Amino acid sequence: MTPVIALVGRPNVGKSTLFNQMTRSRDALVADFPGLTRDRKYGEGNYEGQRFIVIDTGGLTGDEVGLDAEMARQSMQAVDEADIVLFLVDGRAGLTAGDEMIADHLRRSGKQAHLVVNKTDGQDPDVAAADFYSLGFDSTYLIAASHNRGIRSMLEELLPNPEEGEEDSAERYPGIRIGVVGRPNVGKSTLVNRMLGEDRVVVYDMPGTTRDSVYIPYERQGKQYTLIDTAGVRRRKNVRETVEKFSIIKTLQAIDDAHVVILVIDAREGLVDQDLHLIGFVLDAGRSLVIAVNKWDGMDPEERSRVKEQVRRRLDFLDYADKHYISALHGSGVGVMYESVEACYESAMAKWPTNRLTAILQDAVVQHQPPMVHGRRIKLRYAHQGGSNPPVIVVHGNQTEALPGAYKRYLENTFRKILSVNGSPIRFEFRSSENPFAGKVDRLTPRQKVKKDNDLKKGRRIRKTRQKSLKR
Repeated sequence: MTPVIALVGRPNVGKSTLFNQMTRSRDALVADFPGLTRDRKYGEGNYEGQRFIVIDTGGLTGDEVGLDAEMARQSMQAVDEADIVLFLVDGRAGLTAGDEMIADHLRRSGKQAHLVVNKTDGQDPDVAAADFYSLGFDSTYLIAASHNRGIRSMLEELLPNPEEGEEDSAERYPGIRIGVVGRPNVGKSTLVNRMLGEDRVVVYDMPGTTRDSVYIPYERQGKQYTLIDTAGVRRRKNVRETVEKFSIIKTLQAIDDAHVVILVIDAREGLVDQDLHLIGFVLDAGRSLVIAVNKWDGMDPEERSRVKEQVRRRLDFLDYADKHYISALHGSGVGVMYESVEACYESAMAKWPTNRLTAILQDAVVQHQPPMVHGRRIKLRYAHQGGSNPPVIVVHGNQTEALPGAYKRYLENTFRKILSVNGSPIRFEFRSSENPFAGKVDRLTPRQKVKKDNDLKKGRRIRKTRQKSLKR
């Protein structure tokens, strides 16, 4: 399960700066005055292959009224829905009464909380943290968020081993894990019941019926599956209830936990921006994707043609994902989706030998060479597989950091076509070999020095002769 990390603390202690560093983004506004962050903000981070969700919160003072009281309520909700709480304090300002009140609340909440002393740059970190040890936290981390110092070591200790999490999920939910996601009331639970062949989850004609992610292991034609029915994800500005904010976290975690994600789209409403946001999160998670356009029954041919054209045009970048036009209520087109799910799973978990991947790479380079950079041709030497779900192909060469995006897409399309990867994204990692002579001074032998001096003298004589001939 993807861990959720909440950042809490007084105003202007650096929560938003740490949020941006952990998510490697600039999503949170940062300025040198307190109270800038008011609502909770969700972001996604990745450290050494372990994905996590970060929640940025407004500052707490302990005596909130009016708008500040609402901000404090938002922060406390973030603590409730988090697995790990990072309590940020200002190493320059020292310990305050507000810090003590927040620490007392975190102790009473029973959450796994860690003290993070920020702004330790420009001073002795141990001296900056001395006052805060009296708060009694078991673990204390000294960081400088604005300089990205101490954050990697903190995440290394806080985050679980990703391989251990995968083993736990495999033991609890065997077989192919299929996550069903989409906006509210598009027919996710109806589709789950249809795929199971029984009324296993509650279905009602009202958005938000499903509140939590429901994991349902079952067997079909001798194969094991686990269906994950999730809550509908609305646009953030439309989310009002606290329980619905918990549901969003559960849905994002379910996407991470799945092997294949079925995105359900309402054919009557067409493809909307929120569907594209969900697709973006699925692709960021590296999960295989199947598009299910639901409520296809009862639509006239003109409407069907319009929806198909919209899907083709707006999802042109997902040409490798299978698209099914179904009616979950009547069952039409649902059974065929299992073929796409199994093809996606096989592609996501495929293992390829190094010699085959290297042969594909060499053929691609012969057919279309990489460009030249600084007068030197980029060389791609060999490739091997670096992981599964999604498949990761590691390409070794020199100057790979200068490889343009167009050439990377060319390689992805070539590998996808030859390896028959269906429904799953392919991730490439490009690694450059180190120059063994970098940083070394070229020391000449005495004989080489004499030869170099003679060459320089000869060159000067030739230049003088030419100048004299030009004057004549």
